[in-house]
Amino acid sequence: MAKLWRCEICGDPYIGDDAPTNCPFCGAKQKFIKEFKDAEVNFDVDLNEKDRANAEYALKVEISNSAFYFCAAEKVKDPEGKKLFKALGKVEAEHASIWKKILKLGSIPKGDDPCSEDYKEDLEDAHARETKAIEFYRKAAAESDNETIRKIFGALVQVETDHLELSEERLK
Repeated sequence: MAKLWRCEICGDPYIGDDAPTNCPFCGAKQKFIKEFKDAEVNFDVDLNEKDRANAEYALKVEISNSAFYFCAAEKVKDPEGKKLFKALGKVEAEHASIWKKILKLGSIPKGDDPCSEDYKEDLEDAHARETKAIEFYRKAAAESDNETIRKIFGALVQVETDHLELSEERLK
């Protein structure tokens, strides 16, 4: 029987018989997906100065990465690469949306990060971007005293690690 599920990281709902392995929107692991009635989602967070600065930087990272992936999805010739980059672009855009909610912003500026037409070159760029994001998110999670902020950064470390593994697999 279909149920209504909700991701505790991005807040988006999902309809299905079972919780998905990963959130179809932000990529968070299944442990963050609960039946709607049981999900605890709160973007109304009091940010101290350090958490605000880290959230603002995370928003910039996600806007940049999303723009890069959408660019690559348009330019690369490889059919799998097009789909992979499009999927990654959507997930990174959802991550930007999470930080938009936390920061209480009305809209998200569009990024304009360039990319290559070469699939391998874009995979190498993706690998570097994901590595940098993971390092920053780990640091930001460790620095925060706020449980919600730590949870979001920690979940995004896991998602970005999945993305890193996707690029590593294809670079072999």
